[in-house]
Amino acid sequence: MPRFDKLTASRLKEKYKKEVIPYFLKEKGFKNVLSVPRIEKVVVNTSLGKTIEDPKLLSKASLIISKITGQKPVITKAKKSISAFKLREGMPIGAKVTLRGDMMYEFLDRLVSLTLPRVRDFRGLSEKSFDGKGNFTIGIREVSFFPEAAAEEEDFGLEISIVTTAKNNEEARLLLEELGFPLKKQKTRSE
Repeated sequence: MPRFDKLTASRLKEKYKKEVIPYFLKEKGFKNVLSVPRIEKVVVNTSLGKTIEDPKLLSKASLIISKITGQKPVITKAKKSISAFKLREGMPIGAKVTLRGDMMYEFLDRLVSLTLPRVRDFRGLSEKSFDGKGNFTIGIREVSFFPEAAAEEEDFGLEISIVTTAKNNEEARLLLEELGFPLKKQKTRSE
């Protein structure tokens, strides 16, 4: 499990303080530091439909997520019954972790610098993943792209939601680009 020291700040957090805040203040005309968009939290989530047949799969997935994030996940349960899937209300079907502060910055740093380059045929993150309110969601099909879970035999997908204080998608896109996220450029109609 990754070890996080309070003595050393994350590279991404230092970049935010030293490069991103001055950029927004000088180039984009923000009046003060508190008005500059920032990342509030990161939610790492998975849902496993196979847990209905194999309940041990969820505990394995929880262990893998805790290796990746450095924090123990919360088990999520079904909100309602669906008879076609043999799913009953209250059955455990997934796991999620909410990261804040230094652990959040460490996770995002490892995601951008180690995990995303390992994804096959990766050409950048789609700008369509913004939700209109400045939040960004990344879907990763295989957990084995993370170096911490590369040796695991179980493989499942993850959803990573990055919640920002940006007022709109454009501010959030600028924030993520300045932090080093590899976003695809959207093609215009003239191209």
